[in-house]
Amino acid sequence: MRILVTGASGFVGSLLVPRLYAAGHTVRALGRNPERVRLALARDGERQALEELEIVGGDALNAGDLERALAGVELAYYLIHSIERTPDTGGPSYAERDRRAAENFATAAVSAGVRRIVYLGGLLGRPRASRGTSVSAHLASREDVERVLLDAVPDSLALRASIVIGARSRSFRLLVHLLERMPVLTLPAWHKLRTQPIDERDVIEMLLACATARPPRRSLDIGGPEALTYGEMLQTIAELMLVNRPTLTVGVNATGIIARVAAAVAGEDPELVMALMQGLRADLLPGEHHTAELLGVRLHSFAAAVEHALAEWERHEPLAAR
Repeated sequence: MRILVTGASGFVGSLLVPRLYAAGHTVRALGRNPERVRLALARDGERQALEELEIVGGDALNAGDLERALAGVELAYYLIHSIERTPDTGGPSYAERDRRAAENFATAAVSAGVRRIVYLGGLLGRPRASRGTSVSAHLASREDVERVLLDAVPDSLALRASIVIGARSRSFRLLVHLLERMPVLTLPAWHKLRTQPIDERDVIEMLLACATARPPRRSLDIGGPEALTYGEMLQTIAELMLVNRPTLTVGVNATGIIARVAAAVAGEDPELVMALMQGLRADLLPGEHHTAELLGVRLHSFAAAVEHALAEWERHEPLAAR
């Protein structure tokens, strides 16, 4: 099958490309910077996949680039989602840009005769939201993109994940850097909220399965086998990093302040951290728990996921606290 992977230089895309290639598919990658795609695959040692891969330089906001990228494609993975600072000149917000990119992609996919789009979005935690807790702007944007893509191509699928545990996952890296650099870990009220973090290896296998699967639903919630609070996740990561951090709990979220402090400590984009923390309003748990079974994927435990991510991290850069 001829497959297009967008966002191929990103965390998930660079892991998915070699798995698709190994499964016998013909793979094309779309990236704004082709050299970044090559570097991302070379980082993971995927020389053979890199030699065979066709890379199209382009942007999802450009109709001509999409036409070239989607020509002859049967299946397209849409792995584009940005949380970028809105320009001071009054440009569109990241949500508006993401919706515009999705609409452009959907139109081009229909024109090219693409049979399925697979989208990796965000877990929405609808049961709590329906009782009065609104979905954050970040998660609402992901849902909006999902709706655009699935409405355009009827046989499309969306996977909805919470935190993906991997060496290049920005959410996971944020947690690790905070544990590395903060002598006392301050935990806002949201540390008691629960979610189901999932191993990057399981996400990739599920995405791969979506190339041929015929599940009963078009939107599938995915998560690891354990429902954990954010405090429990931090504790497990700290134990596996062999660090001991005293904690200070506070009874409020103070998202604006905490997010900016966390971004400064971790060396991360404040807009990203703010968007992620604004999503911590209620438990983010899968609405159903059979997606892994439907897609034939055996899930890794949270501890196994963290150990794998830390080992991959240390293959490429030092982990100061370990």
